[in-house]
Amino acid sequence: MTSTLERPAPVGKLVDQFELGLDAPICLTWELTYACNLSCVHCLSSSGRRDPRELSTEQCKSIIDELQKMQVFYVNIGGGEPTVRSDFWELVDYATAHQVGVKFSTNGVKIDKKVAARLAASDYVDVQISIDGATAEVNDAVRGPGSFDMACRALENLKEAGFRDAKISVVVTRHNVSQLDDFKALADKYAATLRITRLRPSGRGADVWDDLHPTAGQQRELYNWLVANGEGVLTGDSFFHLSAFGDALPGLNLCGAGRVVCLIDPIGDVYACPFAIHENFLAGNIVRDAKDGMGGFQSVWQTSELFQELRSPQTSGACTKCAHFDSCRGGCMAAKFFTGLPMDGPDPECVIGNGEMALASAGEIPKSSVDHSRTGQRKTPRKSVPLTLMMRPPAKICDENPLAGMEQEQS
Repeated sequence: MTSTLERPAPVGKLVDQFELGLDAPICLTWELTYACNLSCVHCLSSSGRRDPRELSTEQCKSIIDELQKMQVFYVNIGGGEPTVRSDFWELVDYATAHQVGVKFSTNGVKIDKKVAARLAASDYVDVQISIDGATAEVNDAVRGPGSFDMACRALENLKEAGFRDAKISVVVTRHNVSQLDDFKALADKYAATLRITRLRPSGRGADVWDDLHPTAGQQRELYNWLVANGEGVLTGDSFFHLSAFGDALPGLNLCGAGRVVCLIDPIGDVYACPFAIHENFLAGNIVRDAKDGMGGFQSVWQTSELFQELRSPQTSGACTKCAHFDSCRGGCMAAKFFTGLPMDGPDPECVIGNGEMALASAGEIPKSSVDHSRTGQRKTPRKSVPLTLMMRPPAKICDENPLAGMEQEQS
């Protein structure tokens, strides 16, 4: 894989090369569907109902063909709950047969013993089970009643089947940051690897951001824990804003949006970042934007104005004068955008306090461009809401009808 658009590879640190972008993403996130049997209060894509414009099986296979041609290493498949698509396993098999590795995130709803055995027989599929509390009490307050037991059952099935190195994926909140050791013990119990990621104020996460994001003291606690335990824990490079506490954490310490990662959503729209589903970060569409002999995804990745802008030198405002800029790089683009802060401003969770000062004079807070919540509407961002599930249970464990429940909700 080379530096993008026929530029000579720059000499210097790897992070500097990645800042200029690559001619193909190292990996990308692909949300196959917005349908989901849960309605997690912090869902970044506000999932619940299926979008009737969802890409067809053949369209998805065409994307996989393109990813193979571009030599994309692997794809992170998510949603919604991707396993509820009737063609999910067909698409996984097609991807692995075409040298595109698959990592998929699931709440475990369909990982029964038979599926676990099938997964254990594959060398090209990685499974990530989402859990947001080391106990049912903490987890189910965010993800829904019974979701902790469902996830643990999936992990047990994978372990019994001999699946090696499943991942337990945790979004760190102020209610579970004290459970980090318990999460690690849970991962060890199921012969899995712990993966922790940062809460972003995206999708429904914007509605509960003020109630859920870790406090300043907890940010320090999290940093100290990662320094002591991070060698065997995955983070997805999502905590580089904490590096201002001291030594830089392992990883790129770089916002990779539009440079090394991006998102394809269920209708083929391509966004710069999985946490920034908003028209401001929409680079194109894989169906509309095929041109000049290039497939739609390649065309968007290599020629979109948005991605070219993200790969150009960024000003980062006053943050460039900070002694920790090389580690923090101004923080998370999505976190800034969805809290009303400018892109050249500090991260809202800046650990030396600049974010708190900036939030006091923050501008209007944008809402995500999409909402597939089963309630039909979300709360107003930054308005404190109770930590209760915003859900109307589907008629069955996960309706696959694109219009399921919509008639009742529109009446």
